[in-house]
Amino acid sequence: MPKKKLPEEGKPKVNNPNVLGLRAEVLEQPITDTLERNYMPYAMSVIVSRAIPEIDGFKPSHRKLLYTMYKMGLLTGARTKSANIVGQTMRLNPHGDAAIYDTMVRLSKGYGALLHPYVDSKGNFGKVYSRDMAWAAPRYTEAKLAPICAEFFRDIDQDTVDFVDNYDSTMKEPVLLPTSFPNILVSANQGIAVGMASQLCGFNLGEVCETTIAYLKNPDCDLTAILLAPDFPTGGEVILDGAALSEIYRTGRGSLKLRAKWRYVKEQNLIEIYEIPYTTTSEAILDKVAELIKAGKVKEVADMRDETDLNGLKLTIDLKRGADPDKLMQKLFRSTSLQDSISCNFNILIAGSPRVMGVREILEEWCAWRTQSVRRRVYYVLGKKKDKLHLLKGLKRILLDIDKAIRIIRETEEESMVIPNLMIGFGIDQVQAEYVAEIKLRNINKEYILKRVQEEEALRDEIDDLEDTLNSPQRVKKLIIGELEDVKKKYAVPRRTTIVYGHEVEEYQEEDDIPDYPVHVFLSREGYFKKITPASLRMSSEQKYKEEDGLRQSFEANNSDEIMFFTDKCQVYKTRLSEFEDTKASVLGDYLPTKLGMDSEERVVFCHLPGADYGGYLLFFFENGKGAKVPVSAYQTASNRRKLTGAYSDKSPLADVIALREDTELVAYSTEQRALIFNTALLSPKATRSTQGVQVMTLKPKYHLSAVRRLEDTGITNLGRYRCRAIPAAGALVREEDSEDKQMALL
Repeated sequence: MPKKKLPEEGKPKVNNPNVLGLRAEVLEQPITDTLERNYMPYAMSVIVSRAIPEIDGFKPSHRKLLYTMYKMGLLTGARTKSANIVGQTMRLNPHGDAAIYDTMVRLSKGYGALLHPYVDSKGNFGKVYSRDMAWAAPRYTEAKLAPICAEFFRDIDQDTVDFVDNYDSTMKEPVLLPTSFPNILVSANQGIAVGMASQLCGFNLGEVCETTIAYLKNPDCDLTAILLAPDFPTGGEVILDGAALSEIYRTGRGSLKLRAKWRYVKEQNLIEIYEIPYTTTSEAILDKVAELIKAGKVKEVADMRDETDLNGLKLTIDLKRGADPDKLMQKLFRSTSLQDSISCNFNILIAGSPRVMGVREILEEWCAWRTQSVRRRVYYVLGKKKDKLHLLKGLKRILLDIDKAIRIIRETEEESMVIPNLMIGFGIDQVQAEYVAEIKLRNINKEYILKRVQEEEALRDEIDDLEDTLNSPQRVKKLIIGELEDVKKKYAVPRRTTIVYGHEVEEYQEEDDIPDYPVHVFLSREGYFKKITPASLRMSSEQKYKEEDGLRQSFEANNSDEIMFFTDKCQVYKTRLSEFEDTKASVLGDYLPTKLGMDSEERVVFCHLPGADYGGYLLFFFENGKGAKVPVSAYQTASNRRKLTGAYSDKSPLADVIALREDTELVAYSTEQRALIFNTALLSPKATRSTQGVQVMTLKPKYHLSAVRRLEDTGITNLGRYRCRAIPAAGALVREEDSEDKQMALL
């Protein structure tokens, strides 16, 4: 479609000039221009100014909140109401107070989402491991900055970072905070932007400082030898996979497994879970265990409750007599979020551009940025020292003839001429003259003069030392290393997350727990399913069905076998026979739509045991005369999926389903009373489950394929009359002697 030309500037094109008496002007423009002008600035704003952290480890919302608290004197002062902090932060962060307070909650000590919280909180700030524990309103809670924040603001007044205007240009705020350690690796952070996301897991502060020191000394050092694994504030155990960890360190992407910590109290026959993965909550775990108990998948649990108190998290599981706690926990690890995966996506803003980096790249960027900050600090201090030396040089000239200076001041008639006269009399500049003029009369003594002269000499030495530091990258590195060692000494704490190696973890095998014994299964036309043991069937073999219901399929199987149920909605439900209770022939059995959680008005039309190897084929025949040969392996999935859509084609109603291990001869029947014998080898297997297949039986209008049966199950005696060598074929009208058995249609 050709693009429409934009109207000339100042002359917008007018469409529909009069609508309800109002004049409407519509400017036509290509959709690409609209996206570029409207959506792209929004997307960039979300990426750069909201969701992605920068090299100092903070998002803008974090930085604005902490800087506001710093300016309020909350680094060394007493706590103040959170509502006061939120209100002051709105001078820098023009969002609602709720968003600002939520940010403060996550950074707080009470919430516990960070290894090293930045906000020293008092009151109810909720808990990171609880979904339902809401934090109190800001008018009830109090906060101040935690001591570790001193490392963020120690050099901020020494020109270490740039400052910019806030949103209304009424005050200045820092672009970054001059963190003296790689906070980007210590502080867990996550954010979702437009078209990208960031997921940073935290590492132990002591390990990060040691790793950074080792990197500064040798950029090619082995990071995995020092930075052992991520550390999480909720503790738990990280299952260490060396290859996965190396991939995360190298690319910044990957995932790690976390699991809960627990102990068995033998005297009370119960399990106490006291640390859970960082990615879940206690309520989510309780809900999932309750679901497993209701489904009959966990039979060892008598009761489970949340006993969390002021001492910390505790989930208690009461065991039934004879239950194996280790076996139960392995099952729960596999079936609940007591064992979970955490994804890593180290996406960081570098100079305004998002970059996904590995740990070594992050350390490289941080060291370069910190080196620049330290050099700026040294240069700032050097400038102050030079300014002071300049003043002392002027003072030294005055002190050589103090009587002359006094005479100049006394003989000057106008106050405004004192500075110019001193400048002329001693050959000093205005700054030096101002400094001299402000000296108190009491300081004009021998002791003062000697101290100033000695101070000048010390200043010269300090200036030379600072200039040497600026010109020596090794000395700058030494300063950074010294600060890192100081941070480690002050704030490092032991790891909270224990490291467990993958080969030490025992994997739960569900099949080991399933008792295996022979059973008979029965599926009725209305969707009732029974699993009966041979002993029970021998005692009473008469099956009970609802009125107008009857048997659809029956076969022998084992209790541990997997079974697939195909429905009239082109879906298949996969489960195991062990999930059905053993029953008797005298009961109706389980109603499958309810048992399997089927969609509304969905009915079961066929069931099949795929076997451990998922071998053989399923042949789907449709009313339009087509047949599809689909390998059973097409329904095999790597994950334990219980429902698959697109189980077969929906282009025509399903007429019949046949399961085969080997090719054989089948008989297709039509509503025209025709029969066709063909070999299944004529049907080529199709890899796609929803294939329509090929035409098997040609049909006249108003007729359709009604049923397909194995040849040995029919009463046909004149085989040559109905057999064909190629498909499609019309078949032949069924003679009376060949129709002893009634044709079976799919009901």
